[in-house]
Amino acid sequence: MTDDSAFHFPPDVFEAVVNAVPLLVRGKRDVLTFFQGCGVSRSYLDTLEPWTRRDSGQSKYHITRAILIHMNELGDAGLAQRRQLIKRVSEFENFTACWPDDQLKAKGAVAAIAELVNKKDAFTRLQEEREREQRDHRAARRAESERVATARSRREQVKTDLYRLFSETDPHRRGKALEGVLNGLFQAHDILVREAFVVTGDNGEGVIEQIDGAVEIDGRIYLVEMKWWDKLLGRAEVSPHLVSVYSRGEAGGIFISNSGYHDSAVAEYKTALTQRTVILVELQEIITLLEQDLPLLDLIRPKLQAATLSKQPLTYPLGRLSSQHSY
Repeated sequence: MTDDSAFHFPPDVFEAVVNAVPLLVRGKRDVLTFFQGCGVSRSYLDTLEPWTRRDSGQSKYHITRAILIHMNELGDAGLAQRRQLIKRVSEFENFTACWPDDQLKAKGAVAAIAELVNKKDAFTRLQEEREREQRDHRAARRAESERVATARSRREQVKTDLYRLFSETDPHRRGKALEGVLNGLFQAHDILVREAFVVTGDNGEGVIEQIDGAVEIDGRIYLVEMKWWDKLLGRAEVSPHLVSVYSRGEAGGIFISNSGYHDSAVAEYKTALTQRTVILVELQEIITLLEQDLPLLDLIRPKLQAATLSKQPLTYPLGRLSSQHSY
């Protein structure tokens, strides 16, 4: 039995054993031998030898009860003995050693103990399953807390790296750093990213195209481009991005600008929406999102939906924002 306490037999099991053991053996000394086979020390059993005399006034039931009390008082040290006793009684099969008149009673007593054991083992298994579920639940909560903390730390790092770019005066260094910040932004929000890459010509033309990155959103690929200029971007500045999108199957496009867009750029992307899903994003929107610690998809998904349903490439899900920065 796996359910017995580390200190004692449960009361119902205790009484069932007191009723069963005397039926399984014929004499008082046989009771001592039975318990010795369960691991009870011979030195203790010898103290009960006087009880085995015919004129002692002690029955097999008295002897059994005394030994069980002793086994209880052993505490943890008697756990193995108690389990062995329950196993031996509940699995008892040879009733030929019993007194003939006791054989049916003995079978009933053993069956009663086996039923108790099965019930208690089932309860134990249920308890163990509940404890396992609780452990798993606690482990899952710890893992989720760690995941959330790690994600928050990554987002904070992206915000720090992005703000640092506002103090960078070298456009080239800022452009290279911007690629890493852009990739980190999507990665921090669990969006699959392919980092910046270049395309070279087959006949030695060198670099013919450079892509800031590509991301996968809801199973679709979007080429990402970002420009950090000090003036509104027009058609000429955004058109190369559209050319890259057109040349890649069903890919869509996401363009991010630090300085906003001229009407001509918005019109160019609106025309492109007849063929592909492309959107325009202002950097200030991303900054606001980071400051409010919102998921990046809370910004991107509404823009993609507006582009698909309303053919509007530039919308403001977080509200219309000023493009002036104080960083």
